[in-house]
Amino acid sequence: MAPNNQQQSQTSQQRDSSQMQKSNPAQTVNPGDEAASGTPGTGEDICPQCGGSGRIGGSDCPNCGGTGKVTTGIGGA
Repeated sequence: MAPNNQQQSQTSQQRDSSQMQKSNPAQTVNPGDEAASGTPGTGEDICPQCGGSGRIGGSDCPNCGGTGKVTTGIGGA
C-alpha cells in the first residue's frame, strides 16, 4: 500500500501547486517597489512620491503605478 499512498500524495501536491498558481496571478513590480509583493522580509508602504493618493497631476503616479502603495524591505541590520 505504501507505493499507492506515495503516488496519491504526489498527485495531491501537483494539484495543490497548480491551484496556488491560478490563485496567485502575476504581479506587477512598479519602479518604486524594492521587491515583488509577498516577498519575505517586505511589506507595503505609502508611496513617497504621491503620498498614497496614486495620482500626480491628474495622472497615475509613475512610482507606484497608481496604487498609492510600494513594496519595501522591512527590518534589517
